[in-house]
Amino acid sequence: MNEIRITAEPADNHRCTFKVSEPVLPDGARRFTSEAEAAGSPLAEAILAIEGVTEVVVSGPSVTVTKADTATWQEAGKAVGAAIRAALQSGVPPVAPARRDPSADDALYDRVAMIFDQRINPMVASHGGRVDLIDVQDGMVMLRMMGGCQGCGMASVTLRQGIETTLRQMAPDVGGIVDVTDHASGSSPYFAASKK
Repeated sequence: MNEIRITAEPADNHRCTFKVSEPVLPDGARRFTSEAEAAGSPLAEAILAIEGVTEVVVSGPSVTVTKADTATWQEAGKAVGAAIRAALQSGVPPVAPARRDPSADDALYDRVAMIFDQRINPMVASHGGRVDLIDVQDGMVMLRMMGGCQGCGMASVTLRQGIETTLRQMAPDVGGIVDVTDHASGSSPYFAASKK
């Protein structure tokens, strides 16, 4: 069995994305905010059982965890990493298939696409950027940032304060956002990313 490598990328003390060396959920995205939603998905069950965790979003090789407290991710991150490893090594699918009505996602996709065309892309165009809507699954909006937004040092601010805020105002049934952008390969970011 291959060693499972996990890299933690905290956005702040509340949200952290854990990048896993193998796919956790190969197709689509799932969002969990309660034990009831997580039932049958061992990975989400285990992470939501960690004290303070309020949300788990799984997409491809990424697991994004939100917690209520403002403590650093040092302790919670170890527990999340252990939960990810245990779920992937169990031999059971870590995330159960969604039970949501796909027609609801189709209707939401159409509304979100209109918001991207009319509000979001005109907003980021002034910086030479573009945001492509990839898909909507289980109420989760998957997007890719292009042009000046790809690799931009302010991309996370644009994502959370611009795009997510606009979507939540105009389409309150959006469950969350998954950014599938490869920011490392951005060739002309509007603001250079800071060196870590």
